[in-house]
Amino acid sequence: MSKHILVVEDEMDMASVIIKFLQKEGYQADHLVNGMNVVPYVRENNPDMVILDLMLPGMDGLSICKELRSFSDVPIIMVTAKTSEAERLIGLETGADDYICKPFSAMELIMRVHVYFRRFDRQLQQTGLVLHEDTLRLTYQDNTIDLTSIEFALLKFLHSKPGTIYSRNYIMDNIYKDYRIVSDRTVDSHIRNLRKKLKQLAPDKEFVQSVYGAGYRYSDE
Repeated sequence: MSKHILVVEDEMDMASVIIKFLQKEGYQADHLVNGMNVVPYVRENNPDMVILDLMLPGMDGLSICKELRSFSDVPIIMVTAKTSEAERLIGLETGADDYICKPFSAMELIMRVHVYFRRFDRQLQQTGLVLHEDTLRLTYQDNTIDLTSIEFALLKFLHSKPGTIYSRNYIMDNIYKDYRIVSDRTVDSHIRNLRKKLKQLAPDKEFVQSVYGAGYRYSDE
């Protein structure tokens, strides 16, 4: 499963080049122009990264970044024509993970994307639990198991913010696409199957924990 990157850029020529290079490198890339559409898109689609221009119609990049950080830790690379150190600090303090100034080459941006994902993979390996999104497999130490697409999506979603408790309704809104066939029991059933598989990898661990009356959370403890 390729990583999903949202490109938010109102300069169409630049957006076209960025998307072309991302797709060439095997990423799934979507494009938005108006800043007002970004937050709803991220809530609904949960992309793996957002490449976010600072100056946008509708809503500027800093405001978008602040709002995204109120509910998501999706990686954000801020793109701007402003080069002062103050602007860089403002962007990073708002919650951006990286910052790149125009003009830049598409390959420079692609390298930053690669570096971030490699760093993220190393962080996963340090915990002992490694998610292989391209194969829907999960590795812990020397053991590997296969997950279904829903099980993987659930684990990835919970794993993205360890310790955070997510209600069943919140999980349904962010994981499942066909709301008509999803119920609390459906969520519980998929979580139960996921926990059984995790126990196969690490019998002494409880990576996915239930919190009575609240929902579920991921823990490395």
